[in-house]
Amino acid sequence: MTEKAFSSERRVQTGRMIEELLQERRQMWHLYCEVAELKPFDQHQEPLEQILDRFCQVLIDYISLGHFGIYRRIIEGTERRRSVVEAAERFYPRIAEATEVALKFNDQYENAQLTDHDVLRRELSKLGEALATRIELEDRLIDAMNR
Repeated sequence: MTEKAFSSERRVQTGRMIEELLQERRQMWHLYCEVAELKPFDQHQEPLEQILDRFCQVLIDYISLGHFGIYRRIIEGTERRRSVVEAAERFYPRIAEATEVALKFNDQYENAQLTDHDVLRRELSKLGEALATRIELEDRLIDAMNR
């Protein structure tokens, strides 16, 4: 395979990873909004714990896809475009901080029996801010990758 064909194939793979990441992100954000809007004792809804479990699963899928897909490729040095590497170097530390917030949230709420909904609201707010930062930085990194 020629270098040009190999490079073209890698870009196609990267495009697929980006699309999958964006799809996971949309699903994660939808569930985040669903959890954030729930009232703890509304009898006409799926139990909060079940929705929260689903959200945590999708959250981890989304975080993992970014980390083990796109970011890992850049970190391992398989990305050759200097502009992408420079963007990753600028953005990754803050993306990693947001990842830590998400992992901590997951550890706290995956399979949890909720007793304090005020604490959950505060933790959701903190997570939402971290995810918003991550999404903004991911978009900037994706823009660099699409150039």
